[in-house]
Amino acid sequence: MKLLVLGGSVFLSRAVAEDAVRRGHEVTCACRGSSGSVPFGARHVVTDRAAGLPDELGDFDAVVDVARHPSWVRAAVARFPLAHWVFVSTVNVYEDESTPGGRPGTLPLREPIHEDVDLSVDGEAYGPMKVACEEIVLDGVASAMVVRPGLIVGPGDPTGRFTYWPARLGAVSDGDEVLAPGSPDDAVQVIDVRDLAEWVVDSCEARTEGVYDGVGPTTRIEDVLAATAEGTGVSPAWTWVPQEFLADRDVAPWAGPRAVPLWLPRPEYDGMLAHDVQPSLDAGLRPRPVADTARDTLAWLRAHPDATVTGVSREDELEVLAAWHEAGHSLPA
Repeated sequence: MKLLVLGGSVFLSRAVAEDAVRRGHEVTCACRGSSGSVPFGARHVVTDRAAGLPDELGDFDAVVDVARHPSWVRAAVARFPLAHWVFVSTVNVYEDESTPGGRPGTLPLREPIHEDVDLSVDGEAYGPMKVACEEIVLDGVASAMVVRPGLIVGPGDPTGRFTYWPARLGAVSDGDEVLAPGSPDDAVQVIDVRDLAEWVVDSCEARTEGVYDGVGPTTRIEDVLAATAEGTGVSPAWTWVPQEFLADRDVAPWAGPRAVPLWLPRPEYDGMLAHDVQPSLDAGLRPRPVADTARDTLAWLRAHPDATVTGVSREDELEVLAAWHEAGHSLPA
């Protein structure tokens, strides 16, 4: 198979190219390459998509695109309308983030934005632009699969979100107190980047069509954190701190310098990390255990000490825990 990866140097698009090369496919990565290198064995065509796709790319059996700019996707679809497409979208296309158990076709989508918007100015345009990109692909190519990932995790993660947990747990000892956010029963979903990449390449080979959520199984956050601890080889003492207490002390959800990743405000985000994964499993997605992802992510972090990790510092975490106990709540057993 001749595969074009529009990207190929960072995280998911790089993992797709890596997996396809490993299978013996002829892989071309079209990207600037300024954020990283493409995998060994892939052809790199230096490309600035804002300036258009270069003529030297040639023809392809399949195209994988992760773009969020409608103009970029529109130009690529016009160039390769007969190839099979896998377009990587996002669960942020869904307008309803509060209803658990959603899947494509059961949840309303955001209104599309067909123009390119600077996300540093309007971050809320991300989901609507992805909706527009999906429409361009589905309406413009011979066959297509749209994948809407949730939280993608694993080695190479440039966002540092899930990475916070292997990093934190890799730096504590058995019995050390660690802050756990919200309720133990809160539902979360993560998908290992390597599993998502393998599914994308499988779908290129099989020319799978349709729209799917690229998510892992819905799991209690207590079980995800326990699996992460197992993968990092530590048994911490978890202290569950309710979201109201965290918010009162300026601890943020999801991501950022004073955030606790995996935590989302409830009930307004009850559905964001609780999609119905069964259609995706039926279509060939094979998620690995979270413990394996955590183990490999920690190994990657230790090999790349400059990797991004976002989240509350250990010092600030201990201050929040001290305030929780000073408010009359007992230490963990």
